[in-house]
Amino acid sequence: MPSAYLTLLTISFGSVWIYLRASGDVPFVLGALTAVVCFIWGFALAPWLVQLFIIGLVLSLDKFYFSKAGRLGGN
Repeated sequence: MPSAYLTLLTISFGSVWIYLRASGDVPFVLGALTAVVCFIWGFALAPWLVQLFIIGLVLSLDKFYFSKAGRLGGN
């Protein structure tokens, strides 16, 4: 894998960590924006096999989220 992809992925995870631990508005917004930008940029640089894996993971998480939300609604 290219080192740029791994670097952007590491920065993205670090930004998510800052986003979760931040209490003020500025670090909160900067952490979230940095994580989103680095993840999208890293996704664009990733090999197609990694891109397919990420898309599959996102689609499976989406189904998991909606199934849990449906159970909490009224059942």
